[in-house]
Amino acid sequence: METLRDILDAAARGVFPPDDGRTTVVPQASPRDAGVLALTAHSVVFTDEDPRWVYDTLDALECDPLAATMNPLFLAALMERTGRTGDTVDALLVGSPLPGEPPLALREITDGGHPRIVYARRRRDEVRAWEVPGGVLVLGRGVAGRLEVSAEVDGDVRHRGLGRRLVTAARQLAQEPLWAQVSPGNARSMRAFQAAGYRAVGAEALLLGATE
Repeated sequence: METLRDILDAAARGVFPPDDGRTTVVPQASPRDAGVLALTAHSVVFTDEDPRWVYDTLDALECDPLAATMNPLFLAALMERTGRTGDTVDALLVGSPLPGEPPLALREITDGGHPRIVYARRRRDEVRAWEVPGGVLVLGRGVAGRLEVSAEVDGDVRHRGLGRRLVTAARQLAQEPLWAQVSPGNARSMRAFQAAGYRAVGAEALLLGATE
């Protein structure tokens, strides 16, 4: 049976499920992560709930099947069914590893109480973080064990390209595809990731458990 990680690994290579308007239901890769991945004309719901319930609920919506899994009514029903809450619907991007050493003078943060590390550990495993003057870079293993990146730039140094350089450096630290979840409304962050060579894959809605 194809797993969520199989689908993600294929998407990182540019190989996607058929654009047939259908929905694939796969088990969660971990108890922490459930949600919906919307690709071009195909969706993936990753949940340990009964797949028949997913399909019946989608059918009952009587809406465009290409958008049904991201319909607020379906997401609300999935949250009620699973006892989870919703996070934002993010754009999902992926970047391949880059050769060479990062040109930034990154200093690894070892303080486990650092706010960025504390936040990241609620969503990811094997979290590592680095800082430079004015910015922080975080890597960790998130959904289905994929390697995920996030970055934060201080307000007084924005518009100088630091965000782009940080997420480019992340590709040089990585030895495998590197994933980013970006709020579509965060245009500045979207531009930084795209300028650093990350490719749009789809949209993702994560459902959060009680401890997240």
